Amino acid sequence: MKVSVQREDFDLGAEVKAISGDTSTGAVASFVGIVRDVVMTLEHYPGMTDKALHKIVEEAGSRWKVKDCTVIHRYGELQPGAQIVMVAVASAHRGDAFAACEFIMDYLKTQAPFWKKEHRPEGANWVEARASDDQAAERWKEPGK
Repeated sequence: MKVSVQREDFDLGAEVKAISGDTSTGAVASFVGIVRDVVMTLEHYPGMTDKALHKIVEEAGSRWKVKDCTVIHRYGELQPGAQIVMVAVASAHRGDAFAACEFIMDYLKTQAPFWKKEHRPEGANWVEARASDDQAAERWKEPGK
């Protein structure tokens, strides 16, 4: 399992190839988030962020049959069209790969300590949490928790 919080861009193809290396892997599901039409600055607290991302990946591994996983989240100033985040999950079967990938992404949006500021011609503003992201993460809650 690889978790990285970095300024540098990443190569999705190379990352997917790195986790799909043995013949027992039957599926790799991946997601890449891209900056839309604004300049965006992402900030985080290194120790806290790393711990939160590892916890999310471990949770996915306890729920689905994950063979390997890579999560890369960038920080710093990112231009429109830049890659922000990638999640790639390898499994023997597509159902586990898709579910774990979607779970990780939903929890990254709601549980990972990143702060986003959008820079527009009229000024900069911090991005507020969205109710739709919280609703997406709610569906993964286990009964009784």
